[in-house]
Amino acid sequence: MEDGAKRILFVNSEIFPYLPESDISKIGRFLPQGIQERKKEIRSFMPRYGCINERKNQLHEVIRLSGMNIIINDVDRPLVIKVASISAARMQVYFIDNEDYFHRKQIYHDAEGRFFEDNGERAVFFARGVLETVKKLRWAPDIVHCQGWISQILPLYLKKVYSDDPIFSDSKVILSLYNDISPDERFSDDFKEKIRFGDITMEDMDAMESPDGMNLAKLAVRYSDGIIMGSGDIAPELAECCSKSGLPILPFDAAALESGEYIDIYNSFYDKF
Repeated sequence: MEDGAKRILFVNSEIFPYLPESDISKIGRFLPQGIQERKKEIRSFMPRYGCINERKNQLHEVIRLSGMNIIINDVDRPLVIKVASISAARMQVYFIDNEDYFHRKQIYHDAEGRFFEDNGERAVFFARGVLETVKKLRWAPDIVHCQGWISQILPLYLKKVYSDDPIFSDSKVILSLYNDISPDERFSDDFKEKIRFGDITMEDMDAMESPDGMNLAKLAVRYSDGIIMGSGDIAPELAECCSKSGLPILPFDAAALESGEYIDIYNSFYDKF
């Protein structure tokens, strides 16, 4: 991109202060602000998990963006869009909401620590919800930066379903990888069927031979344009997959994350695409 990326869409699994402070939620909070301060336009999305206090965080529904339905497994699911402002950062956060998927108090596991059986469906709804909302905003991103496992279906959709849409025709996908899901955490056996949408074929999803966290990450790598190692302990099998992909890779840099220098490093990485 001759003049560098101008518009960055952040698709986050976690943003502080809406979720507790963690490596991912801190980046979800401070990276978009830093990129905006470097004169780029940003939009930032995350799921509206049930543990987020709407009154405390002043979330409100965006009626003009809500009202769409997303069909998953032959069931219409209403898409509700909410928004809140982080005044100190002068930025808004958009929340993807649906009563069936995101009103439970736990995030990914039930009270007994079991991975929710419908987590795969929740990831499908989140990815499609983000893309449909951005279309409705008529805001064409140069870079779509996916962070966290629940965003990892989005690269497939962007490249195989939405690539002909003028909003996304020039968009490049950057994928940040973390150790935020156990590699052997399993989704439902019919996960691939639930992912299928538009012209996507089973061959497009052959990386998902087994419906687990490792293969979901590999699927995301396959349809991304660049990789950021967000953790220092990425599973060796996944690191090898990234290495063999031939994609540009930004290595993990603990010191830069600690100092905040990572924002300039990420910003320069965006400008390469």
